[in-house]
Amino acid sequence: MKMNKYIDHTLLKADATQDKIQVLCEEAKKYDFASVCVNTYWVAYCAKLLNDSDVKVCTVVGFPLGAMSTKAKAFETSNADGAEEIDMVMNIGEMKAHHYDAVRDDVAAVVKAADGHCVKVILETCLLSEEEIVKACQLCVEAGATFVKTSTGFSTRGATPEDVKLMKDTVKDNCKV
Repeated sequence: MKMNKYIDHTLLKADATQDKIQVLCEEAKKYDFASVCVNTYWVAYCAKLLNDSDVKVCTVVGFPLGAMSTKAKAFETSNADGAEEIDMVMNIGEMKAHHYDAVRDDVAAVVKAADGHCVKVILETCLLSEEEIVKACQLCVEAGATFVKTSTGFSTRGATPEDVKLMKDTVKDNCKV
């Protein structure tokens, strides 16, 4: 198993410059990573730099808070030309309020806008109870997400082994973690 093909080389900082994005892509090609993950602004540039490799371009929508409108997330997804993967942030406030239809519809809209491309849903598990993590995973599966992910890296903590296990136990083989 090639572990490097499980790595998304990521640069999502506000101060990312073209030079830094170029280095990101060069490193991703050098180490044969699965993808680069960048803000939508950089998608076309990365696609151009990576067109002679099998490194994919991934972008984020609703990042990092997940609190933008569903319509805006879907629009951003459908206009991410060159992105083969979409990492979306779940609407965490709606999840905390137990507005499950809104959460499911939000994910489903991005899945539809992704037009067959991989959609990974970031749950921000550090802000959720175990019960909410389970329910969020179930909603993501119902909405057709390809993956569920733990965190943006911009909140109070990142992934824990316990979160990953709970997510995997919940989605089983219906979705990737």
